[in-house]
Amino acid sequence: MVSFGMPLGDPLIQSLRHTLLPPAAVPILTLLLLGKGAAESDTLVKRHPTIAGEWITIAGNPDLGEWTSDEQEPVDFGIWQAADGDWQLWSCIRKTKHPGRTRIFHRWESTHLTMPNWEPRGITFTGDGTVGETVGGMQAPYVIRVEEEWKMFYGDYRHICLATSVDGKTFTKALERGMTGLFGEGPMAHARDPMLIQIGPRWYCYYSAHPRGAHGIWLRTTTDFTQWSESQCVMTGGQAGDAWWNFECPHVVRHLGWFYLFHTQNYAAGKQQTSVYCSADPTWFGVDDDSNFLGHLPIAAPELIYHDHQWYIAALTSDLDGIRIAPLAWK
Repeated sequence: MVSFGMPLGDPLIQSLRHTLLPPAAVPILTLLLLGKGAAESDTLVKRHPTIAGEWITIAGNPDLGEWTSDEQEPVDFGIWQAADGDWQLWSCIRKTKHPGRTRIFHRWESTHLTMPNWEPRGITFTGDGTVGETVGGMQAPYVIRVEEEWKMFYGDYRHICLATSVDGKTFTKALERGMTGLFGEGPMAHARDPMLIQIGPRWYCYYSAHPRGAHGIWLRTTTDFTQWSESQCVMTGGQAGDAWWNFECPHVVRHLGWFYLFHTQNYAAGKQQTSVYCSADPTWFGVDDDSNFLGHLPIAAPELIYHDHQWYIAALTSDLDGIRIAPLAWK
C-alpha cells in the first residue's frame, strides 16, 4: 500500500511503518536502532521544512467554458501519479459561474513532476445533488493508492466523500445507499480538506471542520475505508487563532520518526501563511497548546511529495491564479 506524500524511499520509515508501537515510542526505537550519536543528529532533532529552490508554476487559471469567471481561483488540490506514470493534478476552482457554491474540480496532467505548465484536461467533478452532494461544493481532492486501486477523498461542503479509479485518471464516485458521503461532523460543520497517511495497518484521515463552533483539525481512522473511528480534534487554538478559517488544508507527513502537520491560516495575496507543527504522536499536535509549533511558511494549501529521493512542496501561487512546486529540505 502506498500513500503519496510519504517518504517511501527512507529505509528506516519502511521498517517502522508496520510496527505496532505507540507513536511516541518511534523516536526512542530509532535511537536503539541507529545508536545514540546518529539518532541525536537525525531523529531526536525536530527538522524545519524549508523551501529549497525556485518555484515552478505547473498550473494556471483554467478555461471553464460557460462557467469561467473573472474572479475564479484555483485553490485546494491533490497531486499523484497514475498507473501509466503520468502525474495528475486536480484542483478545486472557486468563484466560478457554476450554480450553487461555485466550486468544481479541474484536472491537469504531465509526464514529469517538475515540468512547467502542465496540460489542462478539463472539468472533472461538480457537486451532484442527486447523490447527496452540495451543488458546486467540490473541495480539496486527495488521492492515495491502495494496491491496484486509487482512492480519492474530497469534500462536498458537508461530508467527506470517496471516489475510486483503476488507472488513477478516471474516477467514479463511491455510493452507499445512493449517496456519496462517508462521514461528516453535522450539516453546519463543513467537513472538508481531507488527507490520509498510513501508520501500520491503519489509515489516518485528517480534515478541517467546525462542529458546534469547535474549529480545528479533526481525525478519523480506518483499516478498511468502510468502518471509521469516532472523530477527535488533534489541533486547535494557540498561535493559529480561533476562527474557522485558521484551520484550512491540513497536511501530515512522517519524517525520521516525527509527524509534521501543515495547515493554512491565510490565503490572501501577500499574506499567505501556513503553520507547521511537529509531534511524536499523530493524534496530538496541540489543543490550545503551542509546544509542538515549529514556525510559519509564507504559502497556502501546501502538499508535500516524496519522489526519486527528493522532497517537494506544492502550493497555491501567491496571487491565487495557479499552482506551483519547489524542492523542500529539512534543516
